[in-house]
Amino acid sequence: MRRLRSVMLAVAGSLALATAAGAEQGSVQIKGSDTMVNLCQAWAEAFMATHPQVTVAITGGGSGTGIAAMIGGSCDLAAASRPMTPKEQARAAAKEWIVGLDGLAVVVHPKNPVQELTMEQLAGVFTGKIHHWQELGGPNRRIVLLSREVNSGTHVYFKEHVLGKGQEFAPEALMLPSSQAIADEVATNPDAIGYYGMGYVNPNNAPVAIAKSPEGPYVTPSIAAVQSNAYPISRPLFFYSRGEPQGVVKAFLDFTLSPEGQTIVRQTNFVPIN
Repeated sequence: MRRLRSVMLAVAGSLALATAAGAEQGSVQIKGSDTMVNLCQAWAEAFMATHPQVTVAITGGGSGTGIAAMIGGSCDLAAASRPMTPKEQARAAAKEWIVGLDGLAVVVHPKNPVQELTMEQLAGVFTGKIHHWQELGGPNRRIVLLSREVNSGTHVYFKEHVLGKGQEFAPEALMLPSSQAIADEVATNPDAIGYYGMGYVNPNNAPVAIAKSPEGPYVTPSIAAVQSNAYPISRPLFFYSRGEPQGVVKAFLDFTLSPEGQTIVRQTNFVPIN
């Protein structure tokens, strides 16, 4: 009898917590990183399932766009795949949260025989010093460069950490508006090479194994490789808010950092922070 009473009390307590959790009302506006759109959408759907009176709206456009919107007060949270710059920080006293980790996948067409590159070779390709696949052991065909546009946090990170300080993308690089656009082009163009967050890797794109030096090891992006720092092109993913979040915005942010929220990070092929 005592055990039954204990179980009933536990169930009642759980129901009370669930009711309290779903009691928030209002909306959360999130804008920014194209890399994080699918992850944010998955968080939003899971959160709204237990908070039926809350609407979470997700808009991409790039990290810079999201940060500018957060500073201007037109969104609650900026999703960013790069840190805010000192200039951006000077415009708003923003709060920062690392909500996940990511490896940048460098991808080619599955039929491309070039499946391994060093960081030096990768920089040479995207700065235009290497023009033909033949220089990398592939066919005698010209390389088609695909990059995210300049407002993208992925573009900024790749430029700083792969091309190197003071280096620019080759003038012939095609600046595409989204990670999905790069994935779609690589899937149909055997001469293309591009990059995006590893959550976009699909059977029609082949991730290239990257090494810090010719001696290797050559590593493809994966959750384990990012967690162990074995993959050379890894980064944190951020949320930014203007000041301390309150109410439903705080509840959503807390959810993304909870065990359930971090499980969603893994399910969408990103890397949990723990």
